[in-house]
Amino acid sequence: MVEVALLRLPHARDLPLPAYQSEDAAGLDLLAAVDEPVTLPPLGRALVPTGLAMALPSGYEAQVRPRSGLAAKHGVTVLNSPGTVDADYRGEVKVILINLSDTSFTIGRGERIAQMVIAPVSRARLVETEALDATTRGSGGFGSTGRS
Repeated sequence: MVEVALLRLPHARDLPLPAYQSEDAAGLDLLAAVDEPVTLPPLGRALVPTGLAMALPSGYEAQVRPRSGLAAKHGVTVLNSPGTVDADYRGEVKVILINLSDTSFTIGRGERIAQMVIAPVSRARLVETEALDATTRGSGGFGSTGRS
């Protein structure tokens, strides 16, 4: 288990810390640290504060992902999903939410708005080459697999 230093900012002092909601849950729920409700009109978006900053260990990231319930029931999702919090970022974690439904949606203080997954990061060394090895798939992209 990795340890992450978490700083609760003043505007989130009364909110619970992120928590796993079940024994095997992958994500910690992030809460809205808004002073007033934020209403997202259809196709509207907002940058929603969580009131949290953190110090991830080197070699880790936090992935901010949609909550399936918000997406399925209300059409509200994370716009840049998954959002990445880098290990060297020390500012407040905020979530870009978008309302893809045809009705307005209001976000209240303390509402669960996203989930955060702490994950290891693999770094790559890019090596430029003149050609790539051949595969059965080749350069077939978007929707090209599984077709005869």
